[in-house]
Amino acid sequence: MSTHPLALTAAAQDLLFREARTANAFSAEPVGEEQIQAVYDLVKYGPTAFNQSPLRITLVRSAEARERLVKHLAEANRAKTAAAPLTAILSADNEFHEELPQLFPHYPQARDDHFAERPVREESALLNATLQAAYFIVGVRAAGLAAGPMTGMDFTGVRKEFLDDDHTPLMVVNIGRPGENAWYPRAPRLAYDQVVTTV
Repeated sequence: MSTHPLALTAAAQDLLFREARTANAFSAEPVGEEQIQAVYDLVKYGPTAFNQSPLRITLVRSAEARERLVKHLAEANRAKTAAAPLTAILSADNEFHEELPQLFPHYPQARDDHFAERPVREESALLNATLQAAYFIVGVRAAGLAAGPMTGMDFTGVRKEFLDDDHTPLMVVNIGRPGENAWYPRAPRLAYDQVVTTV
């Protein structure tokens, strides 16, 4: 039996974390629907409060939709988004509670007991959809693809252009195979003893 503290192989650890970077350039290789469905079917199992699933994914594939999105992005994010093989808008569905009787069947009244008020739903949707967005990024890496998540955008503009008042945009993620000069140098990370406290 292995005594290594991590169950994943070193190659898997590299793929998901150590060698993975935020990609800023992509090859022209397309990203198929089957790949994104496989990513979602993997990451949907990540834990959330009350097993809620507020994350919504809007895939931007057409040139027309891409043009509509790019105009709402920060200047530094426009060219790479225009050139990426696929871009996803990740948002939080503030009406996620309607699905709780299906997703949390042993306590279907959670919908009304805990999430009847809109401000409570918005806070929970933001937290749990952001958590799901992180799972999604790792899932993209698990598919052998690179992710370029970005929050530099006009959130109100993206919401009006692609969503509605029941959905809150979280981030835009460019997805594809890394292209030439895709990475910035690896930035530092905090050490274990700077982050972890035992009480």
